[in-house]
Amino acid sequence: MEVSLLVRSLLAKRGVESDEHIAAFLEPDYERGTHDPFLLEGMERAVSRLLSAIAQGERIAVYADFDCDGIPGAVVLSDFFRKIGYKNFEVYLPHRDREGYGFHKEAIAQLASNNVSLIITVDVGTTAIDAVQFANERGVDVIVTDHHEVNGVLPDALAVINPKLGPPAGGYPFRDLCGAAVAWKLVQATLTEGKKRNASNFSVIPDGWEKWLLDMVAIATIADMVPLVDENRVLSHFGLKVLRKSPRPGIIALCNRLRLRRAELTEDDIAFSIAPRVNAASRMDEPDAALKLLSTENPEEAEALVAHLEQLNTRRKGVVAVVVRQARKNMRERFGDSEQVVVLGNPEWKPAILGLAANSIMEDRGGVVCLWGRDANGNLKGSCRSDGNISIAELFANAGDVFDAAGGHANSGGFSVSHENVHALPEILTRAASSLSGAVLQNTDKNDVTPDLLVSLSELSSAFFADVSLLAPFGIGNPKPILSVCETTVTEVKRFGRDSAHVELRLECRRSGVRMRAFDFFRAPEGFTLTPEAGTEARVLATIGRDSFRGGLALRIVDVVSV
Repeated sequence: MEVSLLVRSLLAKRGVESDEHIAAFLEPDYERGTHDPFLLEGMERAVSRLLSAIAQGERIAVYADFDCDGIPGAVVLSDFFRKIGYKNFEVYLPHRDREGYGFHKEAIAQLASNNVSLIITVDVGTTAIDAVQFANERGVDVIVTDHHEVNGVLPDALAVINPKLGPPAGGYPFRDLCGAAVAWKLVQATLTEGKKRNASNFSVIPDGWEKWLLDMVAIATIADMVPLVDENRVLSHFGLKVLRKSPRPGIIALCNRLRLRRAELTEDDIAFSIAPRVNAASRMDEPDAALKLLSTENPEEAEALVAHLEQLNTRRKGVVAVVVRQARKNMRERFGDSEQVVVLGNPEWKPAILGLAANSIMEDRGGVVCLWGRDANGNLKGSCRSDGNISIAELFANAGDVFDAAGGHANSGGFSVSHENVHALPEILTRAASSLSGAVLQNTDKNDVTPDLLVSLSELSSAFFADVSLLAPFGIGNPKPILSVCETTVTEVKRFGRDSAHVELRLECRRSGVRMRAFDFFRAPEGFTLTPEAGTEARVLATIGRDSFRGGLALRIVDVVSV
């Protein structure tokens, strides 16, 4: 394939250099790029039990997490059941504030009372030893589909399907699937085996029909911030293709409301527009609103649900902004810039939004930021975010027994803590961080970046953007190329948005006179290495994208530095 020197240069920086690897990266192949679902440990047992339950007409419950990974995963399984004409199922989403993350005994008891005999979890369950045992005692089989870290002992479920199971060299070939992708793998395998067995209603389903479910997998993969490499790149690549053609009324209504061009949807549209609305349901109200939006077949219902979620998302933004302001004020009073771990809390803070607030603060200062609050039942719960130099999962593992419960990934995690232990958290987590190998806090400030390309504004054409976009979808493991835009004069500096929280610069190329808009969210001019002012000659580090507000192209600022 013909590949420009620009694209070859960017790919080389990602370690992709041979013609074979370049072709595989730029044109993902579905058959070669996805792995056999039966390579996942426990898949054969899970498929056999699921097909048996369907044949016997048993009541099945999908128990999914309440976020933008679990909910799309629940839609994947719901769509599968509807496709085969199976109606004896239900979806249970725990309430984020009243129940919190996890596989809960009270919910299991409720499902058992509804004659549920098989529960399939989505994005939860790998560490739910007591809850699975509780289900077993009530005659309910559990199939766990999850992707969270495996910490030794597994629950005594009928099957635990998790790509992280097994040794790195001998387990599933790709360990970083999101929760919805694992649920999709179960559907893929069940369709294959059901057809082999000539199961009822399976033979009429076209081969490859499961690809139409990849719109939900793409949303979850991008929203859950798993690495967009290997199989995830393939799933998100084809999932975006499906999403751009999606007949789902909820997706159409979302795009119309948010003025997104459905035929041109990108990973940014998912990350910054779609996922926040899906997550707003559980953060501010009931998660079922998001589930209904993604699964409804009624356009009028979809319009009403989108309007409701938009209201919730607006409220969510205001609540998060208040917490961030309060937390930053407390942080300045209590912590220095060199602290590896910052722990702050307030009983008035709502745990459901603390992950967003912690992430906002972490992006400013780096390190680990943990925030805790009090839920509707009076329990203290919190969220942690890390810049990646300290693994949250390892931090929790080295914190002794200070938590009542804790879990997560390298970059994020959640916990619950007793009123007696909460005030010991700063000291204990600081000690745990310093005990980890290589835990010395590195400089991860946005200002410390290495650009991929040196360019002028006159070079930033539609053709240039089209070349850069060939590397999409972008995310962890495949970041957007950072441009060093030189020969630039700042002609205007202004603030915009609620509370003037965002910054916008007008830039002009000194040689050609070409102008372009540049901006960043939740950033003040003083937050850059060089404070930009009208007339300032500067070098702007930025990524390039479509300007969804004014049309054309715009730069998303990473930093402003001296020439």
